[in-house]
Amino acid sequence: MDVFDVSVSLPVSLVATLAAGMTSSVVGVDAIAMSVKAFELVPAVERDLLMGDKARINVECLECCGKHLYVGTNDCFVHHFLLEEVPSPKGRIAYVAQKLQQKYLGLKKPVAELRAASALERLIVLCDGVLFLVDMATLETVPSATGSGGARIKGVTSFCMNGNPVNADPFCVEIAVISSRRRTVQVYTVFEDRVQLVKEVTTTEQPSVVSLDGYFLCLALASQYMILNYTTGASQDLFPYNSEERRPIVKRIGREEFLLAAPGGLGMFANAEGVSQRAPVNWSERVIGAAVCFPYVVALDQDFISIHSMLDQQLKQSLAFRDGHILQDFEGKVVLASTKAVYILVPLPLEQQIQDLLCGDRVEEALVLTEGAQPNIPRDRFQILHRRILQQAGFIQFGQLQFQEAQEYFRKGELDARELISLYPLLLPPTSSFTRCHPPLHPFADLNHLAQGDPGKVLRCKRFLISYLGTVRGTEASRVCREEVDTALLKLYAEQDHESLLDLLASDNTCLLADSAPWLEKHSKYFALGLLYRCNGQDSAALQLWIRVVDGELQDSTRPDLYEYIVDILTFCPDLDLVWRYSDWALKRDPKVGVQIFTKRSAGKDQSGQPKPDDVITYLEKHSHARLFYLEHLVLERRVQKEKFHSLLAVLYLEQVLSLLGGSRPPAPDQLSHARDRLQALLRESNLYRVQLLLDKMEGCDQLLLEQATLHGKLEDHGKALDILVHQLRDYGSAEAYCLWASSSSSSRQHLLHLLLDLYLDRGAGERAGDLEMAAVDLLNRHGDQFDAVRVLSVLPEGWSLQLLKPFLGRAVRASVHAGRTSRLALGLSRAENLQLLHDRLKERRKPILVSEKRGCHLCHNTFSCPDVVCLPGAVPVHTHCIAHRLSDSAPNTHADSAPDKHSTQNSNHT
Repeated sequence: MDVFDVSVSLPVSLVATLAAGMTSSVVGVDAIAMSVKAFELVPAVERDLLMGDKARINVECLECCGKHLYVGTNDCFVHHFLLEEVPSPKGRIAYVAQKLQQKYLGLKKPVAELRAASALERLIVLCDGVLFLVDMATLETVPSATGSGGARIKGVTSFCMNGNPVNADPFCVEIAVISSRRRTVQVYTVFEDRVQLVKEVTTTEQPSVVSLDGYFLCLALASQYMILNYTTGASQDLFPYNSEERRPIVKRIGREEFLLAAPGGLGMFANAEGVSQRAPVNWSERVIGAAVCFPYVVALDQDFISIHSMLDQQLKQSLAFRDGHILQDFEGKVVLASTKAVYILVPLPLEQQIQDLLCGDRVEEALVLTEGAQPNIPRDRFQILHRRILQQAGFIQFGQLQFQEAQEYFRKGELDARELISLYPLLLPPTSSFTRCHPPLHPFADLNHLAQGDPGKVLRCKRFLISYLGTVRGTEASRVCREEVDTALLKLYAEQDHESLLDLLASDNTCLLADSAPWLEKHSKYFALGLLYRCNGQDSAALQLWIRVVDGELQDSTRPDLYEYIVDILTFCPDLDLVWRYSDWALKRDPKVGVQIFTKRSAGKDQSGQPKPDDVITYLEKHSHARLFYLEHLVLERRVQKEKFHSLLAVLYLEQVLSLLGGSRPPAPDQLSHARDRLQALLRESNLYRVQLLLDKMEGCDQLLLEQATLHGKLEDHGKALDILVHQLRDYGSAEAYCLWASSSSSSRQHLLHLLLDLYLDRGAGERAGDLEMAAVDLLNRHGDQFDAVRVLSVLPEGWSLQLLKPFLGRAVRASVHAGRTSRLALGLSRAENLQLLHDRLKERRKPILVSEKRGCHLCHNTFSCPDVVCLPGAVPVHTHCIAHRLSDSAPNTHADSAPDKHSTQNSNHT
């Protein structure tokens, strides 16, 4: 529970007011959260060593400088001890104190305060209202530079040292002194043998406690706290506090930041601007001392030592400590004392504190502690520690089946995916060299240990692993363990019948074949196993396996269209040996689909690696249907212009028709009609087949007269073809259609139509004369514009009426008129063009041609020495002898070749 958002800066007075009203709730939360051992209380100076048999001697103040401890007592003595750290048998820190000396100061009052100035080798001592200097080594009072009475300041009630000095001189220290005179604070510079007043400021009330940072004084007045800049005099009231009821606390904890005892038992943080950038901590209202050992705030009251986190404001630890009355921190060391002995609060190692939190499943607190300690840890060491804590936090959440949180921690901690895979039995390949992290990141032996035999938990964990591995696959974090990740995913997909199994194998993967193949066979994922074979370059093994599935030897319903898929594989397979080996099986199963192995292959210019059509046709001889489909592909789709293929296809079509006609059972009408249509279409459209061969095969077959007529047309024997259509088949529509498709130009079409008309008007038709005359009338009326009208009128019987031929005559007249007008229009356009050319020629002749000695001949490239030149088209001058030589060279050429020269000469008549 967060009482305040510490990322927001608030005025200290507002924070104190808000916090006072929420004290009870905070106490409840702290009581629950208190379970971390952050410090150990270790004795430093025992009672006997400090005071011997003097029962009335009490500790009044402390100062620690390195290994040296100075203790001021109520009998005006300063005791000097040397503290040595020694490891205990249990691995903990213990202290051995050696008393070096003690010194009576001669004032018969308790020693109130001690401060060490190590750069000066001096102790600053406050005793009986007098501030003076003592030598740290001998404890002798330091005389002044003039030798008269020592360097002293009288009338002092309290003082502090400046933790952020503004004086650049390393051989002096700065102190702030509360004078016993009313409402006065003085700032001094202390040298080795003297003190020098720097500034004196007055306050509205008598201060009781002071702390100094740079130019800023933090003061506890009689009724409130305040911040005062002693150079500018600017001040900032913080919040009210009754110094008479409770002892005020003002503790500098960092650069321009102070810790204060606020009403309601709160520890408030304030910076030099009077703003709180941290949430307050809730300690006892009877606190008499406080110190900071980052990231903890240590507070002392009469019975307990309470330790709060500055990061989340939670109470982390509470230690019983009776009769405590001094708590100070010196260079990161927390020292406290009762009236009779001195102790040191030793912080436990950060890693141990974090592990204790993680052992208690307090993930968030462990992370807060880790991240809060970042400024005090070297960067490289922190990154290693932080990653490990995140990984441990992820496994804690994983053990609680909080998968979303676990995945986020694993991602941030850059977890080696094998740490997680190793929890799942049989997922990690036997060839993997991975060993788990030591010390271990979790307490689980495997997934069964975690799930305690619960199948539901096991299933949820496997689904999480699928999701996690799918997320990290392909990232930089999984680069070192791609084989393990891909193999584990394949096994999980196969076991869970997951739809992504095929996507995994279709992508660039590193699944281990030896470990994955048995797993896929176990779960009957034969199609996926074939894909895995192909990924490892074993196409033949994949095809053999898939053929067994299609033939029913193995059961796998992954792809109902597996046969078509095999055909596609063979279609685009560059290994022709593989194609020849397995095409036979595909063609036997379905010739129409199987032949696509050859028909769908590349038909581009680059035929390297492609089977030759002749080889394919030879291979397909035992698969007649497939051979027919392949020939149709070559001739009708690819338009291959090769006589062999056209002839073979025509023969196959003809044999199919003949087999239907000569069968024991009559063929279905649609079947025979379809077969003849295909044959007739090929005979009409192709010009490459062997016509005579087909005619020989059709000889004597009166049912294929239409096809025979088409073949005679290919032989340019149009009379024979039309005779078959008109007199044998009596199919006048086909005869008319023949004239249209067999003609290559308008003149040839006119010839064929006249030939057909002559057949219709043949006087020897006998009883069919009437049908033929009607066919002739229909022919003339439909195609009247394509006949020679004069020729037609000369052959028509005299007895035909004009009304019968009215459509023909109308079309013929319109065609004749149109032709005459078109001819006249063309003649006019030609004359206009000729006139324009003559005009252009005259214009060219009038233009001057400039010839100079600097200009060269276009033929010999020599310059002109005289104006005797000939001009070529485009106003290009040349020597007369050059053009004469050119014309003489071209004289033996053909008329077509010399015509342009003649034209050139005619266009070069001007010089």
